[in-house]
Amino acid sequence: MLVLLAAWQAAAQVAGSRMLPTPLAVATFIARESARGDLWTNVGITLARVGVSFVLAMVLGVLLGVALGRSKRLNTLLDTPLLAMLNTPALVITVLAYVWVGLNETAAILAVVLNKLPNVAVILREGARDLDPGLEEMARTYRFDRRSWVAHVLVPQLQPYAVAAARSGLSLAWKIVLVIELLGRPNGVGFAINYYFVQSTDVAAILGYSIVFMSVMIAIDILLLQRLEAHVRRWR
Repeated sequence: MLVLLAAWQAAAQVAGSRMLPTPLAVATFIARESARGDLWTNVGITLARVGVSFVLAMVLGVLLGVALGRSKRLNTLLDTPLLAMLNTPALVITVLAYVWVGLNETAAILAVVLNKLPNVAVILREGARDLDPGLEEMARTYRFDRRSWVAHVLVPQLQPYAVAAARSGLSLAWKIVLVIELLGRPNGVGFAINYYFVQSTDVAAILGYSIVFMSVMIAIDILLLQRLEAHVRRWR
């Protein structure tokens, strides 16, 4: 981090332009915006959108992925539509959601879910395909009921895949949320970045909001998701 900050400072001094402010200028903006309360209000709103859409996409994606991995017929039926969704640009899905649903929170959440769900489903599908046949035989031998099979055979084997999907999906979800806010919401980090870009091309403000929100998401990954991943892989 110190090397990056030193390189940033040096580049800003060489550029000598407001298009590349120094780290101190960005830190000054963050402190000023934080004191006003706007920074944390917008960060909180964006985090709420990320949280709701992330949970919905994970739940639906896990269910769909397990179903695809366990059923060859269903996988054959839905593989092409899933591939099409994976390769549809996030911007297109976002614009269509706003056109079809309206410029509201429902459309914003729907756009994120539709962008993230295919990614989760594909990862969990591979996990459901790779279940240990020895454990399946054990479950049949001991006549596990459906609940016992899910709790002691399916879920433990899918946990690493679910955590991997969560880590990749979270980084994808917050980037899409910022685009959604930039295009059609009256608040949030994406809205603030768009505001400072349109009103004054304030690069310090754009970098300030970006750095703060990136730091929050990195902290979530390190403090929560990485520990969860270590927990589900502890048997190794």
